[in-house]
Amino acid sequence: MEAETEEQGGWEDEVQQLLLHGRDLEAAELAVRHLRDHQPNDSPTPGASTMEPLEQLDELGGLLGGVAGGIRPDQLDAPTPCAAFRVRDVLGHMIAGATQFAAGFRGEDADPIEGDPAAGPDVVARAGAALGDLIGAIGSPGALDRTIASPFGELSGEAFARYVVLDGLVHGWDMASATGQPYEPSDELVAEVDAYARGLLGPELRDGDTFALATEPPAGATPIERLAAFTGRTI
Repeated sequence: MEAETEEQGGWEDEVQQLLLHGRDLEAAELAVRHLRDHQPNDSPTPGASTMEPLEQLDELGGLLGGVAGGIRPDQLDAPTPCAAFRVRDVLGHMIAGATQFAAGFRGEDADPIEGDPAAGPDVVARAGAALGDLIGAIGSPGALDRTIASPFGELSGEAFARYVVLDGLVHGWDMASATGQPYEPSDELVAEVDAYARGLLGPELRDGDTFALATEPPAGATPIERLAAFTGRTI
């Protein structure tokens, strides 16, 4: 019992030190890994990770491709649940992020994006190409072992890949909601991402820009709606 207590204090202390130094994603990844490695075989622990990042990205790619393919040109300027973002702004955000992060996962410097990535009637096609390139980069040899220069500081490729899934999954819901499309990620994927988000989103990230304060989902909300509410969306 004493050894178990010392071990627990060790990993919790490490999580706290990572948080104090602003390395929130690494802290969340450490906590999830500890839960996974120490759960009883016959009693899965909430928050334990069973889907690897590439499995999550594989499902996410299909979800985002389906939503993007259903966006009509007259819906590009429709508002979304993501504050101050129209549909085209969500797509532009994805283009900018995917372009930068794909280079990071390949160990390269990203080329600067010229102009507004959200502008133009071809924004859906450009977003699809950028996201496809990002998913390919994350799956390239050695990508998950690289150190990535993320908006939150330097992270392991595996830790940042999980953040990419969180960001993409919720933004997919934003666009589907704004354009009246069904959005049905698997319960397993949502549970994995929800557990990751709850380990990640502390007060320091809820600045109204990166993430807003969590909202209360309505009675009967679906798992993806509860996740969206936790990230600050009003359902």
